[in-house]
Amino acid sequence: MQGAIARVCVVVAAAILNHPLLFPQENTTLPEQDEELMARMREHEERLEMEQAKLERELSQQDAKQEEPSSEGDYSWYFWSTVSFIILFIIEMGRVDHADTEIRPAEDEYICSESGSITPRTMVLDKDILSNFCDKCTYTSAHENWRVREFVEGFADDLLESLRSVCDREADMEVGDFVGIGSMFESWKVCKPLMCDLIVPFSPPDPYSFQFHLWCSQNSDIPPDMQGCGKIKVSGFGENEEGCLCGSANLGEDMLCLLHSRNEAIKVDLSPDELLCSRNTPFLAKDQVMKWFQISVTKAWGRISHKYDFEVTFRNLDSAGALKIRFRSGKVIVMNIIPVVQLEDTDAYFVSHFPSDCGSSPDPHWPLSFAVYERNLLKHFTKRLPQNSCHLHCLQIVTFLHRKQTGLTGKCALTNYHLKTALLHLLLRKRPSVWGTESMEHRLRDVLSLLQRSLQEKRLHHVLIGNSKVPEEVQVPDIIRKAEPINLFRSLVLQTELYAATARHFQEMLRNAPVLIQEYTPHLSNGGLHHSLDDSL
Repeated sequence: MQGAIARVCVVVAAAILNHPLLFPQENTTLPEQDEELMARMREHEERLEMEQAKLERELSQQDAKQEEPSSEGDYSWYFWSTVSFIILFIIEMGRVDHADTEIRPAEDEYICSESGSITPRTMVLDKDILSNFCDKCTYTSAHENWRVREFVEGFADDLLESLRSVCDREADMEVGDFVGIGSMFESWKVCKPLMCDLIVPFSPPDPYSFQFHLWCSQNSDIPPDMQGCGKIKVSGFGENEEGCLCGSANLGEDMLCLLHSRNEAIKVDLSPDELLCSRNTPFLAKDQVMKWFQISVTKAWGRISHKYDFEVTFRNLDSAGALKIRFRSGKVIVMNIIPVVQLEDTDAYFVSHFPSDCGSSPDPHWPLSFAVYERNLLKHFTKRLPQNSCHLHCLQIVTFLHRKQTGLTGKCALTNYHLKTALLHLLLRKRPSVWGTESMEHRLRDVLSLLQRSLQEKRLHHVLIGNSKVPEEVQVPDIIRKAEPINLFRSLVLQTELYAATARHFQEMLRNAPVLIQEYTPHLSNGGLHHSLDDSL
């Protein structure tokens, strides 16, 4: 009788503990997107049911063998079975709680903030104002950006063709065709001035070639603070076993080269300075490259300036190819023509400098840009998102707010590249169906929440380096996909004052966001625009 009572108690306890209504808070607050968490809970429930059925079978077998409980060992068996079940249940619930804590930060819903600080979830955003803001960006800015891109591409072709004509083909670097990158070519540019970023690959003259040493290569000597960088070694044929020595050694008049005839011109060795290398090293120097490129661009413009009816000046003498085009009407277009080195046969490029980079890496370390892959990733999402998706609108709003707040409080560590990285991370995490135009307010809060959490943790990983979630059709090189993730906020960990200034900047941006969006949004009244976004920017 007592054994039967113990068995009933165990079964009832299992049924009660296994009932979903025992945990109403967890179940009722789970967002619809937590499919993984729901699957884990269903698996946990099935496991408990199996353990319950197994325990019932064992109890039934034990009662069948013994018609009456007569010994103290029988009761101890029931007791320890009950204790084992309770321990098993506590362990399983601990696993579910741990899984829940792992998923919650990914949804950016539970962000710890200081008392009195504002969070993206508490911001007051008007859907109509957001919609008007995005309509102005889409219909006005998009049309103007298209005309600017068309002009810039034609002018860049003409300028680079002139540049090739002024270069010495025997000694100077060979210049390739430009590639458009950045917000203007990714269709999310919103703020003036109209700026276009163009990268221009170059390669060494024959018989020289580039050899690359990446930070993620085996036996790399790149320091930890230069993650994401590499060194470019300029090598000649004489340095390789398969190369010919006739161009680098004096063989005498009586010696013949079996690879080259007497009539074939022999390349004369160039000095490291002529090959734009760092002093006393075979590694390519960014400073030398930028000097060479700036001189070449100046000469190239001098040859074609008579064809154009506008003025071209260098905006920044420290940045090669930073041009400002001013028309007679007063309109200004900014161009950043950046000399780069292509990483083998990939779409990754070593860049001499970034237009928004305040402190570039020292020579001979070159930062590696994946701008082309990031543009391809955005195109990949565009094909799968709803027709009128809001992802670019969210990025436009955030970059607009960041720019306006920078004008109020000054520059900080936060850049537009960080904003785009946060958006790409969210695009990889969330289903395409949640990016419809009706969800713009929620997705905007998601982007800001991810940025806020990343600033609090001082950690924002590069979206492509070491990220297995990137679709294979983007074709990120394996060595980059398998590398260790890189923290773009590493400088915030090392510099406390910079982190404090960046955190204040972001908090003020959140606080001012509703006012800034409303102030620079066109208000329709009596068929006219009272305030123009373009005029204000």
